[in-house]
Amino acid sequence: MEPSHKDAETAAAAAADPRAASSSSGVVVQVREKKGPLRAAIPYMPFPVAVICLFLNTFVPGLGTFVSAFAVLCGARTDLPDRHVCCVFWLNIAAALIQTLTAIVMVGWIMSIFWGMDMVILAISQGYKEQGIPQQL
Repeated sequence: MEPSHKDAETAAAAAADPRAASSSSGVVVQVREKKGPLRAAIPYMPFPVAVICLFLNTFVPGLGTFVSAFAVLCGARTDLPDRHVCCVFWLNIAAALIQTLTAIVMVGWIMSIFWGMDMVILAISQGYKEQGIPQQL
């Protein structure tokens, strides 16, 4: 099936002016996640440490997050480069306390498990960046 003359005109117009592109012309949209201060304070840890923190968060809500706070003091990188290490440490301690105190109503437990999963995802993405392997998450 050959493209019609109208399709060729639409493609040429989209190539000339990206704002004139229709939904059928294959426009690429980039999405960036905006992280809050607590979420951005999660440290990039080695994979085994992140898995241990996930395990701890699964069975004792907030304990893995508490352990990860000390990873910040040991030099782990976070998405808050403009904040001082002590501030990021206390943000992680606050997240651990929130998880522990709200575990009674299951909210903290669920938050704790998701927090641990985020730690593992960040560890995997950091490993791909260090090895120079393209990633698809």
